[in-house]
Amino acid sequence: MLGDREEHFTGKGTDLTALQAHVEQYLKADGFTVQTSAPSDAGVVIQAKKGGFLREVVAADRALSVTVSGTSDDFKVRFGVGKWLEHLGVAAIETLLISELFLFIDVADSLWNLEVEDKLIAAVKSFVG
Repeated sequence: MLGDREEHFTGKGTDLTALQAHVEQYLKADGFTVQTSAPSDAGVVIQAKKGGFLREVVAADRALSVTVSGTSDDFKVRFGVGKWLEHLGVAAIETLLISELFLFIDVADSLWNLEVEDKLIAAVKSFVG
């Protein structure tokens, strides 16, 4: 699926809570509204959406979604576009990870999201080392 990418890291010993905070801070600094699910054994979901009148009218329910799952020495970070979930903080992470969190997006949104994803993936790789 376009705009649905995954990075796999092994042997890094990364603090996943610190990685989550880094992703959240990166997105907030770029002007996104961010919400994060409660951590669980299955991982964490971070959603971010940009504000603005046109974006609200055209794609009010779309968000950049990032999932972080695994252990500090073997984890995956998945990036894509998904449905903005109003109550992400109280949703069961296990349900989110097996549901249709990521959606197909059109070409115009794809180009913008790929640019954002590329920058975010670079920031994650830099953080992980």
